[in-house]
Amino acid sequence: MTDEQVKDTMEEFLLSHGYQMGKTIGEGTYSKVKEAFSKKHQRKVAVKIIDKVGGPEEFIERFLPRELQIVKRLDHKNIIRVYEMLESTDGKIYLVMELAEDGDVFDCVLQGGPLPESRAKALFRQLVEAIRYCHSCGVAHRDLKCENALLQGFNLKLTDFGFAKLLPKNRKELSQTFCGSTAYAAPEVLQGVPHDSKKGDIWSMGVVLYVMLCANLPFDDTDIPKMLCHQQKGVSIPGHLGISEECQDLLKSLLEPDMILRPSIEEVSWHPWLASS
Repeated sequence: MTDEQVKDTMEEFLLSHGYQMGKTIGEGTYSKVKEAFSKKHQRKVAVKIIDKVGGPEEFIERFLPRELQIVKRLDHKNIIRVYEMLESTDGKIYLVMELAEDGDVFDCVLQGGPLPESRAKALFRQLVEAIRYCHSCGVAHRDLKCENALLQGFNLKLTDFGFAKLLPKNRKELSQTFCGSTAYAAPEVLQGVPHDSKKGDIWSMGVVLYVMLCANLPFDDTDIPKMLCHQQKGVSIPGHLGISEECQDLLKSLLEPDMILRPSIEEVSWHPWLASS
C-alpha cells in the first residue's frame, strides 16, 4: 500500500466511527497523533494511531498492552482523557483522546523563553497532582518530559503512557528497564541498576521544572559518561534568573542523585514552595 492509500484507509475507518481526520499534530516511534473532529461530541479530539504491524515484538507484546490497560483506568483532571479505543482489521489501534490545543511545555518555553516563577509554579503544581494520582494508582509514568506535559489554557495535562508500568501493590518492585528520554533520565536509570520507577519519575519532574524556569536542560545529554558525572555533582542553577531560594531548594531535592534521598511525590507536594501562593 502507498502512503496515500494507508491515509485513505485510516480516514475511512475513522469516518465510519464518526471522526473526521485532520492534520498530524505529533509523531512517536511507533505511532502518530492526528487531530480529528468528533461528530458525536461536536468538538475536536486527538487520535493516537498505533501500528501493531510495524512495531517490534517487545513493543507489541509488552509495552502496548500495558499502555492500553493503564489509560483505561486513569481518570484525573490533569491527565489527558481517553474517550474511546478502536481497532481496525489491518492491525491499527486508535486511541481517541481529549485535545490540548495549546501545545506542550517544551514549545511554550521554546517560543517564550523561561516562564515566570509564578506561572511555572501553577503548572508544576498540576504535574505534581497528576503524578501523585498515578503513583497512588500504582502507576509509574517513566517518560516524563516537557513534550508530554500538554497545555490547555492555564491547565497542564499529562499524556503518553507508552512506557508506563503498573507496580505491585504490596511489595516494592525494582525495574531495570531503560525507558524515556536520556535528558530526563535519573542517574540510576542511565546506569542500568535496579531502580524504583517512582523515584525515576521524581527526577524527571525536576528536569521538567528546571526547563520551565531556565529554558534549558540541566544536564547535557550528548555525552552520557560526562552527564552522569555532572548529575552526581548536583544541579547548577543560573543566578541571573532570580529563582527564589525555596524553588531552588525544591529543584535540588528533585534532582538528588541518590535515589534513596530523593523525596516521594507526597513529600514533593508538601514542599513550602508549592504551598505558598
